[in-house]
Amino acid sequence: MAEVATSASSSANSSARSDQLLVVVDPAARRMDGESVRIAKDVLSAGASHTKVCLPDGPEEFARALRRRGSRRPVVVGDDGALLRAVALLHRQRELAGCALAVVPVGPALGLARSLGLPTGAVAAARAVLDGAERRLDLLVDDSDGVVLGAVGIPPAPFPVPGREEAAPGPASLRPWLRTCQSLVRTLASARPARTAVAPGAAGPARLRVEVDGVTLVDLDQPVEALTVTPEGGGLAAVEVRPLSVGAQASPLTASGRTVTVSGAHFRYRADAVVCGPVGTRTWVAREGAWGLTLPAG
Repeated sequence: MAEVATSASSSANSSARSDQLLVVVDPAARRMDGESVRIAKDVLSAGASHTKVCLPDGPEEFARALRRRGSRRPVVVGDDGALLRAVALLHRQRELAGCALAVVPVGPALGLARSLGLPTGAVAAARAVLDGAERRLDLLVDDSDGVVLGAVGIPPAPFPVPGREEAAPGPASLRPWLRTCQSLVRTLASARPARTAVAPGAAGPARLRVEVDGVTLVDLDQPVEALTVTPEGGGLAAVEVRPLSVGAQASPLTASGRTVTVSGAHFRYRADAVVCGPVGTRTWVAREGAWGLTLPAG
């Protein structure tokens, strides 16, 4: 793993935040868009009091760099996959509460980054790292210690082709980006993709029991066409169930609560960008302000 340490000049320090950064560049970002990576490194190195750049060759070195960050503020340069990997690692280390993560989105899959309010231009994103403010965001934690930032979807419909992600609103509030995630998953689920596009057994209606804070929202006798669970803000999860309709379209069933349990025949689900399962039951708990993300000020 290559490491480069740089210090900003005294003239740059006079107008920049005094900060020490650990910049971890995802290998995929280097391969896909080396020019954006170079620009981001130059802006960060010029604007921070001290910048250490790590160029890991794979997931193990990526994780080791984050573990050894010391007092430096971690900055991930990469796409949604790199962001999710970093949050999952910090969660497993039980260090999310005391760590403000910063991200410079680079790569083919940036839908989640946009929905969170992160700029996707290298210069604007790097300036946001230097001049932005930490914002505490909710997430979901499941009973296998997995984390979800955007949405859980059943069935696990495939994500859109890179470059066709829906445009997402800015960081003025949390709920708009959550609605974007819900809308995206609903649209993909209702499209009924070909069976070869998803894991075997993932397509088609399912018979599930969905409980929100111990109250049954839908039971096994009602086939379900699609289900989404998203962090809603305020320590709650938003649940939407689309019952299988025959003839006229059935109205979605919605609820909010801190704990969501889904059970039934073995099912697969998509948690952000990862297809998981099959499982017979899974419980997600909403955690308020569980992780910090540096977003543009204002």
